[in-house]
Amino acid sequence: MLALVILAHLGLASGACTRDLLKGITASYLDALASGKPTTIQSLGAEGIALAYQENDVSLDISKGVLSQSVSIDFNRSIYDTTECASYTEVVSTGKHPYVIGTRLAVTSDSGKLDKIESVVCDDGDWLFNAAGSLRYNKQEVWDPIPEAKRDKREVIKAAGDAYIDAWGDSSVQPPFGKSCARLEGGSYLTGNCKLNFQPPFKVTNRRYTIDEELGAVDIFHNFPFLDKFIPRDPGTQTNNLLRVEGGQIKYIHENTVCSKKSCAK
Repeated sequence: MLALVILAHLGLASGACTRDLLKGITASYLDALASGKPTTIQSLGAEGIALAYQENDVSLDISKGVLSQSVSIDFNRSIYDTTECASYTEVVSTGKHPYVIGTRLAVTSDSGKLDKIESVVCDDGDWLFNAAGSLRYNKQEVWDPIPEAKRDKREVIKAAGDAYIDAWGDSSVQPPFGKSCARLEGGSYLTGNCKLNFQPPFKVTNRRYTIDEELGAVDIFHNFPFLDKFIPRDPGTQTNNLLRVEGGQIKYIHENTVCSKKSCAK
C-alpha cells in the first residue's frame, strides 16, 4: 500500500494522469471502504474544496454513506483510464451486510487531486442481487492484461459498450458479441446469448465512461429506463455496465442495478 501511495504522489508532482496515480488513489478508496474511515480518501481531494460524493445518483454526505460502514472485501477488480483520469472498481462483499459496489473515481488531471466519487451500491432487494453468486462468477472470469500488440483501440472498446446498450432499444443494432459471451447480472450468470431488447422508445442517458485499453475494459455509468415500476421511466434508475472486449468482441458483461424499493421489476 505504501508503494502505491508514493507512486500516487509522484503522479501529483508531475501533473500528469498516470496509471500509477490512479492505482494509488483506488487503493486508498479500498482502504477507506474496508476501514469505515472516509477521511482516508477525503484527504486526496483538493484542499478547501468539498469532495463530490454520490451513491445511486444521489449526492450524499460521505460520512453517512457506505464508506463509513467498514465493508469486508471478498473481491475487487479495477480498471484505469488515463485519458479521462478516472478509475472504476467493482467490489463484492459477502459479509454481515452483503454488498456489490461499483465505484467511479474521477481525478482532476492537471492537479492529480480526487474530484468526485460515484458509487452504485447494491444490496438486498436490488435487481437480481446475490453477492455470493457475484463472488463465485467473478472469480471464474479471466481479466488478464491484453498483450500490447493485440489491444483494441479506445474507440473500438467504447463503440462495443455503446452498441450493447443501444441495442436494448433498437433491434437493428448488432453488438459485437463473442461466441463465449457471458453476462453477470446481479448474481445471475448467463452464457451464450448476451443480447437484450426492450420495447421502444428506450433511450439510455447520462452515460459516463471509464475505458482501460490494457484490460480491454469499459465501464458505463448510466440511467436505466423501464425496469423500476416505482419511479418514472425516464430517466430511470442508476446502473452501470462493465464490459471486457477482446479482439473487438464482447467477452464479459457485468450489470449492477439499483431498485428504489425491493422487488422493483415490472
